[in-house]
Amino acid sequence: MPAKSKTHCIGILTSGGDCPGLNAAIRGVAKTAIQEYGMHVIGILDGFRGLVENRTIPLEAMAVSGILTHGGTLLGTSRDKPRKMVMGAEEMDMTETAVKNAHRLGIDCLVCLGGGGTQKNALHLHKKGGLNVLTLPKTIDNDVAETDISFGFDTAMAIATEAIDRLHTTASSHQRLMVCEIMGHNAGWLCLGAGIAGGADVILLPEIEYDLNIVSKFLRDRRRSGKRFSIIALAEGARSKDQAKIDREAEKQSQRMKQKNGDDLPVFQEPKASRLARELQRLTGIEARMTSLGHVQRGGGPSPTDRLLCTRLGSKAAELLAQGTYNVMVAVKGEECVPVPLEKVAGKKKLVPTDHSWIRSARLVGTCFGDQ
Repeated sequence: MPAKSKTHCIGILTSGGDCPGLNAAIRGVAKTAIQEYGMHVIGILDGFRGLVENRTIPLEAMAVSGILTHGGTLLGTSRDKPRKMVMGAEEMDMTETAVKNAHRLGIDCLVCLGGGGTQKNALHLHKKGGLNVLTLPKTIDNDVAETDISFGFDTAMAIATEAIDRLHTTASSHQRLMVCEIMGHNAGWLCLGAGIAGGADVILLPEIEYDLNIVSKFLRDRRRSGKRFSIIALAEGARSKDQAKIDREAEKQSQRMKQKNGDDLPVFQEPKASRLARELQRLTGIEARMTSLGHVQRGGGPSPTDRLLCTRLGSKAAELLAQGTYNVMVAVKGEECVPVPLEKVAGKKKLVPTDHSWIRSARLVGTCFGDQ
C-alpha cells in the first residue's frame, strides 16, 4: 500500500534547451510518486507553453517505464516564459492563465526540470500566482547555482572529451592547430572539464579574458620545442581583450536584425572557433582548422553517471513532495540531495572561480589559459 502523501497530484514539465537525462529525471519523479506515494502525475507538453495552452498527457508507471536510457524528453520542451509569451504576433503575460490551468487540472505542485531560466520562471509562478513549484537542476553548462552538479553535464563533458580525443589523431597527422568550440556562453565548466580530460594544450574560458598574443606565443614555443600539433578548447563565450568590444557590437547588430525581421529567430554568425583559427594561423604561421560541436553535445542518451544522478534527484523530489515541501530546488550537496529555497537559486549563475582546483591542476601540467 502506498505511503501517506501530503501531495495528491503533480504536473511535470521540461523547459529550456534539450539535455541528456531529462527522460531519466521524469522517470525518477514519476515512478517514485506513483508507486511509493500513490500520487496522480500529469505530463505537461512543451514546457510552460503547454501549461498555458492546456496540453497534457497522463503519466502512469507504464508510460515512464524503459525511458531511463533515452535521450531527449518525451514531454517536449521550449524556451517560452509565462510572463513573456508570444501568442500569435503579440507578446503577453500568460501567468494567470498558466496558474488557472494548473488549478483546473488539480495540480498541487508543478515540477519543473530545467536550467537557470526555468528556476526563474518557476519562482515567478509561485510569487505572482501562488502556485506551488519544485525544480530539478538541468543544464550541460553546469551553471545552476546552489548545486554541486546539474544533470546533463557529465554526458556533455564525455561527448566533448571524445571529440577532442579524436582531434588529436588528425592534428598529429597533419601537424596542425585544432580549435574545438564547446558550448558555454557565460560559464566555462564544460570546456574546462573536457579540455583537461582531453589533454587540450590551450583552454579559453568566459571567466578568463585571454590575450591572443600570449596564446600565439605559447603555440609557437610548443612548435619550436618539437611538439607537432596543438589542441585549443574554446568555450563559445570566451573572449579576447580585443574581441570583447567587437562581440558587443555584433550583439547590437543581432538585436537590430531581430527588430527588423520582426521575430525572435536567431541571426546566424560565424563560429568563434573559425575566427580564432584564422587569427592563430596568421600569428603563428601554423596551419589551423576548427570544429564547432554545437548541439551534438546535447544529443543522445545520458551517461551512467547522469542516469544515477537523475534517479537520485527524481526520487528525492517525490519524497519531498510527499512531505509537502514546495518552492525549492532539489540540489546536490556532497553525497546528498537536499532542498534549497528557490529564492537562493533564481537569477544566479555558478561560474568557474579563476582559482578553482581544476584550473590550478591544468596550469601545473602546462595548460595555457591565455592570461599569463
